[in-house]
Parts: sequence; C-alpha cells; structure tokens
Amino acid sequence: MTISDRATRPHRGSNRDRWPLQALETALKEAVDGEVRFDSGTRATYSTDASNYRALPLGVVVPRTPEAAATAVGICRDHDVPLLSRGGGTSLAGQSCNTAVVLDWTKYCHRLLAVDAETRTAVVEPGIALDPLNQQLKSSGLMVGPKPSTHVSCTIGGMIGNNSCGATAQAYGKMVDSVRRLEILTYDGLRAWVGAEDPIPGANPEADELVRRLREIRDRYADDIRAAYPDIPRRVSGYNLDALLPERGFDIAKFLVGSESTLVTVLRAEIELVRVPAAKAMVVLGFPDVYHAADAVSRILPHDPAALEGLDHRLIQLEHSQHLAAKAISQLPDGKAWLMVQFDGDDQKEADARAKKMIADLERATGASSTILDDPDREAEVWAAREAGLGATAYPPDGPETHEGWEDAAVPPERLGDYLRDFDALLDEFGYESSSLYGHFGHGCVHTRIPFDLRTADGIAHYRRFVERAARLVSSYGGSLSGEHGDGQSRAELLPIMFGDKVVRAFGEVKALFDPRNRMNPGKIVEPHRLDSDLRQGSAYRPWEPVTHFAFPDDDHRFSEAAGRCVGVGKCRGESSGVMCPSYRATREEEHSTRGRARLLFEMLQGEAITDGWRSTEVRDALDLCLACKGCRSDCPVDVDMATYKAEFLSHHYEHRVRPMAHYSMGWIPLWARLGTSVAPLANAVTHAPGLRRLVSAAGGIARQREMPRFARTRFTRTFRNHTSSTTGERGTVLLWPDTFTNNFEPGIADAAVTVLEAAGFSVIVPERTACCGLTWISTGQLPTAKRVLRRTLRVLAPQLRDSTPIVVLEPSCAAVFRADLPELLYGDQDAERLSKQTYTLAELLAERAPDWKPPHVDTAAMVQPHCHHHAIMHYDTDRELLTATGADVEVLDAGCCGLAGNFGFERGHYDVSVACAEDKLMPAVRERDPGTVVLADGFSCRTQIRQLQPDADPRHAVELLAEALAAKDRK
Repeated sequence: MTISDRATRPHRGSNRDRWPLQALETALKEAVDGEVRFDSGTRATYSTDASNYRALPLGVVVPRTPEAAATAVGICRDHDVPLLSRGGGTSLAGQSCNTAVVLDWTKYCHRLLAVDAETRTAVVEPGIALDPLNQQLKSSGLMVGPKPSTHVSCTIGGMIGNNSCGATAQAYGKMVDSVRRLEILTYDGLRAWVGAEDPIPGANPEADELVRRLREIRDRYADDIRAAYPDIPRRVSGYNLDALLPERGFDIAKFLVGSESTLVTVLRAEIELVRVPAAKAMVVLGFPDVYHAADAVSRILPHDPAALEGLDHRLIQLEHSQHLAAKAISQLPDGKAWLMVQFDGDDQKEADARAKKMIADLERATGASSTILDDPDREAEVWAAREAGLGATAYPPDGPETHEGWEDAAVPPERLGDYLRDFDALLDEFGYESSSLYGHFGHGCVHTRIPFDLRTADGIAHYRRFVERAARLVSSYGGSLSGEHGDGQSRAELLPIMFGDKVVRAFGEVKALFDPRNRMNPGKIVEPHRLDSDLRQGSAYRPWEPVTHFAFPDDDHRFSEAAGRCVGVGKCRGESSGVMCPSYRATREEEHSTRGRARLLFEMLQGEAITDGWRSTEVRDALDLCLACKGCRSDCPVDVDMATYKAEFLSHHYEHRVRPMAHYSMGWIPLWARLGTSVAPLANAVTHAPGLRRLVSAAGGIARQREMPRFARTRFTRTFRNHTSSTTGERGTVLLWPDTFTNNFEPGIADAAVTVLEAAGFSVIVPERTACCGLTWISTGQLPTAKRVLRRTLRVLAPQLRDSTPIVVLEPSCAAVFRADLPELLYGDQDAERLSKQTYTLAELLAERAPDWKPPHVDTAAMVQPHCHHHAIMHYDTDRELLTATGADVEVLDAGCCGLAGNFGFERGHYDVSVACAEDKLMPAVRERDPGTVVLADGFSCRTQIRQLQPDADPRHAVELLAEALAAKDRK
C-alpha cells in the first residue's frame, strides 16, 4: 500500500477493548532485544503520568537500542495494536498514559552518540534525561537550551514529543527551536531522517510520497494556518503546521516536535546546543500584587533577560507553611508578588551591569522593590522556590487538593496583566479563588493548580464548564491553550475553540497521513478522548480503605490518600543530588522509583490490575528493593513517604504467614545484639569463622558477601554505671539514649558523647531499664511488635517525659523513629508526642540549650556522609554548623544513600543493589578524598558500609571527633 492510498482511507479508530496480548507478548519476546513485560505489576506501574488521567497499558517494552524499538513497532503493527513512546512520564495532560504498548526508552536508550562543538550540535537517543545530558556536555561548555522544571528526569525524547520549554526558553526558545533533525519511524514502517530539507529524491520513494502529500495538506490550509496560529512565544497547542509554511522552510522535524507520539516514533535526534553562560545575575522584584507584576513584564523585555518568572503571594504562603525553599523566601524583597529576572553575561561585571540597568528603569517606572543576587548558591535557592511550585500547590494545608487541567495557558506577554485580572475573576466566579498563579511571565505563560472536584459528577461537570470558559478567554487574548505542557487529553477536545474547525480538520488529515490506522497514542490531539473521561478519580472512584497501623495524619487518616499522593513529577528518577531514590538510581526501573511504587499501591487499592490487596506479590516485589531510606519524605515535592508505606504493606502482607528469614535475624537484632554482647568472644568467633559464618548467614537470610559487625565485649550501659560525672550539670540533665547499635557494637561513641555533653555543662543519665526504639521491627514491617516495644519504651522513659528532660539520640535512624514514626504509630498517645518533641541530636541540643558553648578547635579536614534519616527528618544544617564552628574544613557530601540502609544491605538478594548505591557517589568520594581527611558518618549503617567497601577509610561518628579534640585541649 502506498502513502497516498493510506492517506485517503478513513480512520478505523481505536475503540477495541480486547487485544491478542498473549500472541503479541510472545512475538515481542522472541524478536526484541530488550525486556518485554505484560504482567499486571508493570501495567499498574505505567498506568498514569503527572496528569489527572489513568489508562492501563497493554504491556511495556524496554528496548536496549533504537533498532530494538523499531522491531517492537513492527510487531505492534503486525498485531494491529496501539503504541506509545514514553519519556520521563511527567506529562501533565495525559500524553504518556494510554491503552497501548508503551515503549520505555529510559533504562537503556540514553546514550549521547556524538557532539560537534564547532556546529554546537549533538546526536542523542531519546531516553537520555536532560540533567545527565548536560552533565556529559559540561566539558565542552555547551548545554541544551530549554530546561523544564522536571530537568532531573525529563528526557530529550519526551521534550521533543511535548515541545518542552522551561524558564530558559526566554533566552533559547522552545524545544522546537533546538531540534535540527529527527530519525523517525511511522507505524506503517517508513523510517527516515527528516529536517529542514526534503529527503534525497528517489532514495526513499515512500518518503518522497509522504513529503508530497504533506505539502498538499500544507498548501490547502496555508492561509488558515497563518490566520489561526497566534504569534506568541509560547504556542504549544496543536501540531506545528506553521513549520511547514514556505516562509518557515518546510521543516518536517520541527513540525513533528510536540506531536505527542501521535504521528511517529522518534529513534534518534540531532539537536542544537547553546553556550553555558559565563556569568549570571538574578534580580528579584517585588510588587503589590501579581497583576502589577505582570504589567511590568513589557518594561523588562527590552532589557533582554535570559529568564523572567513570576510568583504570587499564595505560592509563597504555601511554601512558607510547608517549610519549602525557606532560604529563598527570606531573600524576597517587600511585596505580594515577585518577578525573578535573570541576566547572563560574558563575565560577572557585565551580568551585574545589565541587572542594575533594568532595576533603575523599573524602579523609576513602577516603584518596585528589588534585590540582586550574583552568588550562585543564592540564585539556586531562589530557583528552588520557583521549581517547588507544583509540589507546594498540590496539597495546600488550608484547602482541598489541586489538579492540573488548566495549568498552562499562554497569552501575548504584553497583555499578561489584563489576562490575569480576567482569569482571576473567572477563578472567583467558579469558586476556585484559592489557586496560586505563577509561571514564565516573560513569555506570557501562566501555571496554576486548581481545586477541581474530580470525585463527583457535579464537580466534574463544573470542571468542564470552567475549562471551556477558560479556553474561550485565552483565545480571545490571542493566546494558546498550552504554553508548554501540550494538549494530551486535558486540552485536545478544546482545540477547535483556539484554532477553528478548518485547522483542526488539517490536524486530522496529517494524522491520517502518518497514522491511518490511528494506532499511535490514539485519543490525543486528533479524535480526542473527552477531557472528563479516563480520570484517575472520577465519580466512580471508591478505593479500598484498609485498617492500618500508621495513622497517616496528613492524609486524612486514609491509606488511599497516602497512596494517591504522588503527582508524578518524577523527581525520584533524578540522578544528581539528594537522597531520593537510591534503588531507582541503581536499577533505572520505574517500579523501583518512589513514583512507580506509589502507582502500584494506588492500583492495589483500585483492585483492577492488582487484585489480591495486601497479599500482592507485584507490590511486594516492587517494595523489596525500597531501602526505606526516607529520602522521599524530604526530597519528594509532595512528601510521599515510601518507607512508611512499605512498613505498612509488609505488616499486612506477612500477617499470620512465615516471613523471610532476614526479618527474624535482622528484624530482631536488638534481642540478638543483647545476647551477643553477653557472650561477645563466642558470638564474634561464630559469626566470623569462615565456615560458621556461611552457615549463620544462610540461616539468617543474610547476603554471603556481608561480614557481620562485631559485638562489643561490654555494652555502654554497663560501663556507665561506674561513671563519675565531671560536671556540676549547670545546664541541666539530659538522658543519653543507648540505641542498640551504639550500645552493643560501638560503645565508645556513647562514651565520647558523655565527654562532650559534660564538657558543655550537662549532667548525663541513661534509662534505668533496657528499652528500644523499635526501628528494625518497623523497617521489616513487624508493626504490632514495634508498637509493643515503643509502648514499653514510653513506660521506661516516663520520668523524663514528665519533667521534659531532653533525650539525646546518637543514632540518626533511632532519632527519626522518635521524631516521625512513633507519633504516627501510637497516634494520639500524649507520651509519644512528648518523646517526639523531647528528642534531640547532639548538635540540636547544643544549639538550643548551650548556644554559648564553644566547641573545641579541630585542625583537620572532614568529609561527612549524613544518614538518610537525618537528612529526611532532622535535616543536617545544625550538625553542619556545629562541625564548622570547630574550625574544621568540612565537606558535607551530597552523595545519596550509602546503600546499606539498616537491614536492607544485609539481606540476601540485596547486596548488588546495596553496593551499586554506594558506588554511585559515596565511595568514589571517599576514595578520592585528600590524605588526612577524616570520614565522618553518624549512622551505624553508613559506617558499616564504608568500612566493608573501603576498610582504610576508618569512618567515625562526629561526636568522637569532638571528644578527641576536647581531650587534646585538656592535654595542652
């Protein structure tokens, strides 16, 4: 069949609800070099993106090469099934979820194939994420121009499919402006490189025919395209038919950008790069309201800023209430709305001069307040405030959850102020007045999340009426329904309002030309699904509400709300900074990301793809490689807490069932440690003799590669009985918590803590009876036992809880239990609340109760690995300040999780992932440290991992460094 034959056939549609999946799966597995997955767990993992929509895929193919992906496309064609290419899965309009075979490019097809520094171009595979690509380009002084806020995880393929932008589009344009050529494959098998020039005549007759037919469509609708397409910087809605106009050079590659996988599969891309700016200066301007801020945009644009972003007071209020971007908020000038204006320069002097010139102009014309930042750290903090927008607005503490659906409109920048006044009035009319307004104001693009009620028929009808009115409003301003997020299912149904019926008919003809069977991401852009169908919630939303051990107080005490908290932005798939998510970084598997696990739990509660509830092996297997590091609790924009979800799931999954042996060996380590310390020489001999060690490891479900920690001959609590205090305790009494690991394995750390606390003027006591925080029972999901242990601990500590004695905890994971897990497991118990508030790290105690105490001088360099729970719950700032006050040259690593993570790294089957986590950043940093640099790690797991992978590193607890410095001071 020729191209012309296919192009004239009407669409057959894609309304089948049954597909020959078994034969398809078999054919894909036999032919595709990659991973083929049609199991219910995988389908549940890919059921949604960052949008309001949900569709279980038919299956998922993870190709190892673009050629393997092309093979998969051919097999899908042979079986006549829908197909969808997926990038980072962060689409906000539903583009990357469909009842189709999903191609996930990100695990393997993420190669930078070529860089030409002279022409400033690169050839890449579609699965490469933006931040890793820019990191690889760093040595050349080049980068990709557009930078969406999801830059840690969004892929080049996804950016091409979506025509992504971000704040830097102010200087460098949309993704369409960065694409030079694309290697494409149509559903029917046409494969070619396309760009601004026609394919070589005769080289590919089918391609020649495609070009001819495309020109015919262009010519037939050229005047309509010119009339309907708004001349604004952020027109992302619809197909880029304007790129086919003669005056635009008939660029097929640029035409295909933003087509959302509805026309072709992109196999490789040649993109243009830009120079990394030599210097930057950031100006923040304050205004009385967001309208005046928007009015000022037209005065700023002649100064040619590299970025021009807007924030309103509602966003800042939400970030403040949720303790987000605190450093940035403190730097904002007076006002109730702000513009962030970035200027680039060949040097800092030039960037600063451009910024000051703009400030002078704005202050004269508008009276705006201002501050200028040229410190990269301060600039990064302000950008963090802007990029935290979606997370801050998703779950406002003072109102209902918010949604996408009309979060991305764009108008001519010079009309932005008037548009915002009208748009805000529309929000008020519909009762959505609590919505925050922010975005890329320099391009007239406005972001918001709106408290749509998507759970009732009336609420959904109200949502539809609103977006229809909003579409007419933005069109009346000569704007675009989408300014960067695309149409997908949220806006495709509204395209006739913006473009008119003729241009929308042209979209259909183009779709029929490239995809006559309507198998490429059907229901998006052309012949769209209704914007109020396929909702994740919807009027039939009624998830299972199981009884739980944790209270989930921030989620209305409902596990379904916790499991549905993820909004899909994919920060957990980042590779560069923070703790979240170590298992994804090790495996590059969606189901091993925080987002993927949240999707599985959500689907478990729906009961469609995952039908066996707490007994689900799919959910269990996905959670198996969760390290319970709690990184997501602090790093996730919406505070997903997968460690807690895992503990809850495991508790029910294994209820009245035999557990893995590691749950008995490592989960009950407080008991075994107490017994082992009582007979330390014998216990150490048994666990370290080669033959016996293997038997012990096998019996306990412990990885054979792991060496067991050595028990101390005498635990700290025993030696402390004979301790004579060296202080009068003028600052009061503190209880030093003898956690299992410090007390039974490294009691010298507790001795060091006593030295430091007494030197600071505190009298130290310990519990009169053995007690435990229950950490290991929590991490292995033995929650009834953990609750019994914690209730006993509250009884033991009752005297201190009655008189508000500070409880100093040296092991970060134990402190995190008291701070976070305890009050949620024993919800409503006033003693649990008291212990949570009375728990301190050593640094926190000194900062609050002994602010005038001067720590001893430490004349050394220190490399610090913060424990993940410390990072997530207590945060490390106070500890950093204490160490810095000693005069030490302190480097606090941003190396993610050490990978041992308590019992995780010891369990059989986890060793490779555990080591991969450590080898990502931590161990290379340890090995490359300067001679004489002390390695500090307060977490027992962190020290154990470092010792076992680099024995000469000799990691220490920070309190040991302080105690040794005090001793050295006394000797002098």
